[in-house]
Amino acid sequence: MELALIGLAGVLLGLHLLSCAVVGWRLRRPLPPRVDAAPFVTLLRPVCGLDPLDAETLGSSFALDYPAFEVIFCVADADDPVVPLVEGLIAAHPGVAARLLIGEARVSANPKLNNLEKGWQAARGAWVVMADSNLLLRRDYLWQLLAARGPEVGLVSSPPVGVRPEGAWAELECAFLNSNQARLQLLADSLGFGFAQGKTLMWERAFLAARGGLAPLGQRLAEDVASTRLVRGAGKRVALTQRPFAQPIGRRTLRQVWARQLRWAKVRREGFPLLFPGEVLNGSLVALVAALAGGGAGVAAGVAVVWYGAEMALALACGWVRPGRALVMLPLRDLMLPALWVASYGNTTFEWRGNAMAPGALRKMAG
Repeated sequence: MELALIGLAGVLLGLHLLSCAVVGWRLRRPLPPRVDAAPFVTLLRPVCGLDPLDAETLGSSFALDYPAFEVIFCVADADDPVVPLVEGLIAAHPGVAARLLIGEARVSANPKLNNLEKGWQAARGAWVVMADSNLLLRRDYLWQLLAARGPEVGLVSSPPVGVRPEGAWAELECAFLNSNQARLQLLADSLGFGFAQGKTLMWERAFLAARGGLAPLGQRLAEDVASTRLVRGAGKRVALTQRPFAQPIGRRTLRQVWARQLRWAKVRREGFPLLFPGEVLNGSLVALVAALAGGGAGVAAGVAVVWYGAEMALALACGWVRPGRALVMLPLRDLMLPALWVASYGNTTFEWRGNAMAPGALRKMAG
């Protein structure tokens, strides 16, 4: 039994080291060359409420190094406090084709899709990019997305990496986002089965229009899960950009981190019920318990040093963390992962921006 437990710990540690190596190699490779042609692209940015970093993240829409694009900001309510900010940004950048559209169309029970629908209908680009308002766009953002296209690709996406955390709980949020979730998503894409992430979704307009537009993306708790299933159902795959894009984190409370991670766990459980049970192995806890039970404290300590050493090396090489507090947050994250996994089985409902979200309601509305 002891050897079996040590073997289990060794297998899990080996898989973890392999994932760090594959992702580290991917991120150190030079970026792909820019595509020869620059098709006209529509950038859709849904906005709702006013966050402290909105001026920076939304302002990055106007600094893109791309010759042919338009920006459409979408807001549901004319009285939303973000409206003056967006109007000011548009006025300050007259050289960029940008506009603000107000209102929503009830094409689903997903308020984000309802907000974006008017932008989707107004888009002039053959390629349409949906980018969340809290994502900081690099100057080469559109070039990187276009470089990931291919004949077998139905959707280009990218996970976010958390940057500029303020306080301990924001560091914890980055521990979830970066060397755990982004690492696993980039690994999956490197192995040929990428999953969409709602922070960035780039569609060929004709492809999605032929399958019903935005409405089918409301058939699941989150549009990224529905997007992944739609693309795979069409015989295509989701491709991720070679490198992820930054999301400034700012301040977080422990309650906010827990609620956000629990929401995403419920989304994955509802969207991928056959894969989700395997998430109990995510993180170091099972490996450490197996090592402790099979080989004692010394073996478990050795596994922990190698496990977190590899993860920290990856995160530091990629600029995802700062030394110090981040190292404490990795074990805390791994203690929370099993608790989140268990808690997600309670129900599949949650609240997002004041809206109750449930899969049954989504399917009924979309159908």
